[in-house]
Amino acid sequence: MTIKKQTHTWQYWLFFLGGLEIITLAINFFYAPINIAAGGSTGIAILVDAVWGINRSVTVLIVNSLLLVLATIFLGKETLKKAALGSLLLPVLMEITPSFKLTTNNMLAVIYGGILMGIGVSMLYRIDASAGGTTIPPLIFKKYFYLDPTITLLALDMTIIILNIFVDGIEAVLLAAFSQIITTITMRYTETGLDKKYQVRIMSNNCLTQIKQMLQQDYDGLTVYNVVGGYSAEDKQQLVIVVDPNEYGQLVAQVRKIDGEAFIVTENVAKVHGGKWQI
Repeated sequence: MTIKKQTHTWQYWLFFLGGLEIITLAINFFYAPINIAAGGSTGIAILVDAVWGINRSVTVLIVNSLLLVLATIFLGKETLKKAALGSLLLPVLMEITPSFKLTTNNMLAVIYGGILMGIGVSMLYRIDASAGGTTIPPLIFKKYFYLDPTITLLALDMTIIILNIFVDGIEAVLLAAFSQIITTITMRYTETGLDKKYQVRIMSNNCLTQIKQMLQQDYDGLTVYNVVGGYSAEDKQQLVIVVDPNEYGQLVAQVRKIDGEAFIVTENVAKVHGGKWQI
């Protein structure tokens, strides 16, 4: 119940509309002007526009509406609620947002388009929202045929990408496929990779108490583990703490100042939630 209330705050709607608009910018500024369909209902719309000259936002609206009908029949009201608003708002944003060619370099266009698409989709995933469209059929295949939705969505997007060959030839197919790779990489780093932390494990034979006191005084989130030495078989303690990258160098220097022989192991952490890291 609490989660539902949180999703209706102004921050939620700002994030939701921001994600949809970023997807729209990817389409209107980079994909559509060079007739590159990189998957999804927007990719279908770009192909239809290139071949028959039908307004892209109209095509997206029609395709998304048909898919919402399928969601209602096969997936139920909960999935419909999640997908409906994004499915219907996206074509509206595509219609009211200007569309023009920002670059004459097709490679740059698919790179920037892929980055924007990845950021926009990640923003929607972050708040458990969706732009609907071709994400619906994979959910149907999962429910009735137990197929992995990741695989079926990839197959659907690849089918749309291959259709580029009938518009601008094999080069368009390669550009669209490359753009999908950029989108996937961007989504991975947007979701977890832009907020790097270091998890530091510290052991000391003679000065562990002093190091522990220093960490408690200067840092947050210290955890103490009881461990057993692999060679000595003695009971020991290991200190574990998570720090920002700008704190790491100072932390190591302080530990070394207390015990120059302290054993320090550092691991990259993609994302931390809770404590002083609230997001």
